[in-house]
Formats: sequence, C-alpha cells, structure tokens
Amino acid sequence: MPLFGKKDAQRKKETASVEDKYEFKDLLGTGAFSQVVLAESKEESSKMYAIKCIDKKALKGKEDSLENEIKVLRRLKHPNIVQLVETFEDKNKVYLVMELVTGGELFDRIVEKGSYTEKDASHLIRQILEAVDYMHSQGVVHRDLKPENLLYYSPDEDSKIMISDFGLSKMEDSGIMATACGTPGYVAPEVLAQKPYGKAVDVWSIGVIAYILYV
Repeated sequence: MPLFGKKDAQRKKETASVEDKYEFKDLLGTGAFSQVVLAESKEESSKMYAIKCIDKKALKGKEDSLENEIKVLRRLKHPNIVQLVETFEDKNKVYLVMELVTGGELFDRIVEKGSYTEKDASHLIRQILEAVDYMHSQGVVHRDLKPENLLYYSPDEDSKIMISDFGLSKMEDSGIMATACGTPGYVAPEVLAQKPYGKAVDVWSIGVIAYILYV
C-alpha cells in the first residue's frame, strides 16, 4: 500500500519521477533508514535542495511514523521551519524534497562559541518561540526540541535559525499524548513520568536551550 494514500499515489503516477525533476549531487548524510542527498532542480536554474531518500525495506513496521512526519511537514509553512517542498515514491524508496539549509546545527555553534551574549541568545530564542507558537497554532507538538534539531539557514554569523526533524512530532487531534519520547536532558518531567501532556513540553525544552546558551 502506498505511503501517501491512494489519492497521492495516483497523482504521483501522473507526474514526473524524482530523477526527472532533480539531479542528485553529493551525499550530505546517512541515517538508520535513509540518506540525505544534495540535489539540483532541473526546472529552476541552480536551485539546490536536500532530498531525504528513505529505504522502504529498512522502514518496514515504521510506516505510520513516516506518514505522520509527512502529514505534519505538509501542514507547516513558516520561515523558521525547514520546509517540505514535495514528495515522491517508487518501488523501493520514499523521497522527501526539503529546503536546503547549510549553516549546521546550533549544537556545533554552542560548542564553538562557548556561550552566547544576552543579545544574541534573545534573538535566537525569539525566532524559536515564534516558530513554535505557529507550530502549536497548527496543532503540532514537536516533542524533540534540542540544539541538534535547530539548524542555521546559512553559515553567516547572523543567519536565521530553523526547526527541523519532525520524526517524533504529533498532532494534538490524533489522541492523548503520554508516550515517553525525546532526548534526556531536554524533555519535560511529565514526559518522563509518562503522564498525559501537551504543547507545554516544547516550552520546557526551549527553556533548557535558553539556559544552555547562557551558561
């Protein structure tokens, strides 16, 4: 059964394949189920994207998680959230064409800088809060906010920050949240206690990130 459902599957059959629209370039990274490849659009001159190529065989049993991530990403359009551009599917793989960000993780800049000035930290946290406020207004809870999932759009010193990795995110209308998930050190107490929780868990994680920036 196609991951995108019958309607989307039919639409994909009527349109071009990922290879028709994009020329794959360099390998950007690898994960347990996927590879991320730098790709150039064949329709937009010199426009580059990051394409997440997910192996269906390796993904077996976790299809619902991928479907949820795609559903969430399609709902979110914000300047501080990494954008899903389009999706493709063939016999062996699912392809997520993502906005390309090149500035690296907030985690790496924290290590490099040691600590942020109050001005720089407040500017950063403001962007994260605005993105999370929008995300929450769309009924989405990220559940894994941490410096490794916050990416700089470019290597520039004054680059904007982008929220990424919605693999653990969940929409509020999909049921009560009580699953213990996320990254130790950043998750709220109610998550660890496996008690019902909501949007506030993201705010807790932002508080931890703000503390780390100042220390």
